[in-house]
Amino acid sequence: MAGSRAYAAGQFQLELDGIPCGFLRSVEGGAATADVVEEQTGATYYVQKHVGQPRWEDLILGLDLSLDKSVYQWIADSWTGKPSRRDGSIIAVSQQLKAVSEREFFRALLTEVTVPAMDAASKDPAHLTIKLAPEYTRTKTGSGASVKNPAARQKAWQSQNFKLEIDSLDCTKVSKIAAFTVKQTVAPSQIGEQRISTKEPTRLEVPNLRITLAESSAQTWVSWFDDFVVKGNNDSTKERSGKLSFFTPDRKTVLGEVSFFNLGIFRLEPEAQTSASEQIARLHADLYCERMELKVG
Repeated sequence: MAGSRAYAAGQFQLELDGIPCGFLRSVEGGAATADVVEEQTGATYYVQKHVGQPRWEDLILGLDLSLDKSVYQWIADSWTGKPSRRDGSIIAVSQQLKAVSEREFFRALLTEVTVPAMDAASKDPAHLTIKLAPEYTRTKTGSGASVKNPAARQKAWQSQNFKLEIDSLDCTKVSKIAAFTVKQTVAPSQIGEQRISTKEPTRLEVPNLRITLAESSAQTWVSWFDDFVVKGNNDSTKERSGKLSFFTPDRKTVLGEVSFFNLGIFRLEPEAQTSASEQIARLHADLYCERMELKVG
């Protein structure tokens, strides 16, 4: 970003297609850059250098579950084969809630969504991390206008407030679910001599899940693994569906949920232990998943 800031940005507001959507937890990337091209010619001793076509780095945004529903619908659509390009901006807001700068992005595709690790023993705040691939960005001075404080809309989301459900499996003593990332791969599409290349979505990559649970409650998991992997009864009729729900701290309100389809188990192993320590015996279960859906609110 050109120039220097004489202020400390307190928060960052996200806008999509001109509509304020709420405040972000973090912002990174989006800078313009170009590759350095080297050319060796016989006429000179030194390697000649020049820059290639400009490109814009991905934007990486951290967000909780309190933003406008259009943000999560964008994610949900991308997970169900309906990726779309969106224009937007990130407005840096001072401690006095004044708009001091604005970073606009254009025709951005949503390329990654990371769901954070869930841990029943942790009180850390949780947030989604999304990655956007814009065709280009632009920075300008903020309007100086006041921005509404979003505190009233925000609901705490902590990594310990979750519930996992999977068909016919005992999930009551699941203690951890590792972070996972859904990826929409894109490919540049250069048309003619235009200096800004377009980006086209290709395929969706759905991740595996790693689940940690107490060995004392693992009998249904062991039975499924034995039937599905060891005995080889693993056609699509033996796959399972499931749901991961996120709650407010009082566990009375569902903030959001991720639904899993066509789950299959492929590894079940004991958690590493040391002989000198007393700890609960746990298992790690690794599951593949063919499809996921997100619902917030």
